[in-house]
Amino acid sequence: MAELVYRPVVGAAKTFFKALDLKIDCKGSENIPRAGGAVLVSNHISYLDFIFDGLAALPQKRLVRFMAKESVFRHKISGPLMRGMKHIPVDRKQGETAYAHALESLRSGEIVGVFPEATISQSFTLKSFKSGAARLAQEAGVPLIPMALWGTQRLWTKGHPRNFKRQHIPITIRVGEGIEAPKDQYAGAITRRLRERCQELLEAAQRAYPVRPKGTDDTWWMPAHLGGTAPTPAEVRAAEAAG
Repeated sequence: MAELVYRPVVGAAKTFFKALDLKIDCKGSENIPRAGGAVLVSNHISYLDFIFDGLAALPQKRLVRFMAKESVFRHKISGPLMRGMKHIPVDRKQGETAYAHALESLRSGEIVGVFPEATISQSFTLKSFKSGAARLAQEAGVPLIPMALWGTQRLWTKGHPRNFKRQHIPITIRVGEGIEAPKDQYAGAITRRLRERCQELLEAAQRAYPVRPKGTDDTWWMPAHLGGTAPTPAEVRAAEAAG
């Protein structure tokens, strides 16, 4: 099937990242299957995460169909692109429609990208995972592919301005081995195992990251437990409850 929109968008993204002189370090792409369905599961720290998750699949010649909130599809610019790339709109009031769409894509041999935290983590740590990714993998009979990103929050994340200056920002991507999702297992248990693996990959990406904050004004993108000034998960929850 011709990809009249997706492939040109990928080319444009690569050109843009080259212009920014991003230092992308991706390991583990071979864990993404070359054929057949799979659920690609990633942490979520930036508005651009889906692009970098998709880049990790390119060495295997795969294109990922991401589940994304419906408002993105209604935007006059992003909407036509998202539909043209066959991504999957998610209306939280009618989640069963998006679930059925994703299931159909998986059964037809597509890779579906899911952010099980649902929203960007402002603490840059892993939030709790929803079980939808595990349930999709179980019902479609496909593996879960865990992965983690680090550094994307420095480009564009919630509560901070975009940074598209040529600053040679490193982006670290780690993809883990597939996790089976047997139908006779409790989806919650699979979800816990998936989150644990994503946590391991996130820590590996953080250890491999080649730079540290430069001075006290550059600590916002580091989580508090690593010495940064990002809000703790508890602080984020308190702010959300108050707001």
